[in-house]
Amino acid sequence: MERKPHLARRQFPPREVSSVPLGLLLAAVLLLNALLYLYLNRVYSSSGRAETDPGLCPLGYFKLGAVKNCSPWLSCEAMNREVRKLKCVGEGAVKKVFLSEWKENKVVLSQLTSLELKEDFLHGLKMLKALQSKHVVRLLGYCEQQFTILTEYHPLGSLRGLNETLHIPKYKDMNTWHRRLMLAIDYVSVIRYLHNSPLGTLVMCDSNDLDKVLSQYLLTSDFHILVNDLDALPLVNRSAGRLVKCGHRELQGEFVAPEQRWPYGEEVPFQDDLMPPYDEKTDIWKIPDVSNFFLGHVEGSDIVRLHLFDIHAACKKKDPAERPSAQDILDTYRKVLTLLIREAAMPGTREML
Repeated sequence: MERKPHLARRQFPPREVSSVPLGLLLAAVLLLNALLYLYLNRVYSSSGRAETDPGLCPLGYFKLGAVKNCSPWLSCEAMNREVRKLKCVGEGAVKKVFLSEWKENKVVLSQLTSLELKEDFLHGLKMLKALQSKHVVRLLGYCEQQFTILTEYHPLGSLRGLNETLHIPKYKDMNTWHRRLMLAIDYVSVIRYLHNSPLGTLVMCDSNDLDKVLSQYLLTSDFHILVNDLDALPLVNRSAGRLVKCGHRELQGEFVAPEQRWPYGEEVPFQDDLMPPYDEKTDIWKIPDVSNFFLGHVEGSDIVRLHLFDIHAACKKKDPAERPSAQDILDTYRKVLTLLIREAAMPGTREML
């Protein structure tokens, strides 16, 4: 029987893994990181991150709309002559607010409601003048004798209407976790600025509930946040032993910080002179609740909340000294934004590498 010769098995040289696709992938990752860095740098510099704005006029001046030159704050005489009231658009405890017109520009004229509250009104004016920056609504003029203040008009109004605004077809593309987180970053940036202001450490006292907090801030047409109401902004001065109390009435509810609540129980009637003072860490306690409002219930917002869980838990420490600073919170928010944008831009990249 003839033996069949074995067929020789062909020997193939080992395949070399091409480094070209991997190189292209790494280049793409590096390019994307560079673009992400430039984008975030633009975000932080354009949304009020800097304490001062090079585009702002010198103190005592303003510019409005497309006008390039700065004008001095309007005086009593100029306001009486050039500003025309259109309609009342709101009224609070201290001020009545009128939509008005100045040289074909819509502006806001605020007037004192009662002489009994003139000290609050004048304090707010003092703060408004001293704190002009990218974080604060633009002052256009004032008249102390007539208790009136003129400021820039922002048609989207206060933050109380944020969710309604985001449901308008024109703005529906803004209703994302990314844009909402940027609003929270704006808000914390304002708090950081107030805690490190040119005047010292200031506490945002008009903040006893969420609705009150939101009413103190304006939403600009390019979706950033400005603080608008500075009537209740006392100064903390630790070196001089000066702390603050937000008003002279008892504060209640979980929204206000524990140190703002009456510490002696229901059996002891509230007395303002027995209420211990506190510091700016009351603002820190409230940040998680305000940020939770900003994040809303859009796709991805729960992932953001998960990433912010630890810093928000730290904000809710009962001991104010254990709470983070506004700067610490701002740094964390920015890191989370960077991380989530990178993950959204490069899904699966880690596995591919």
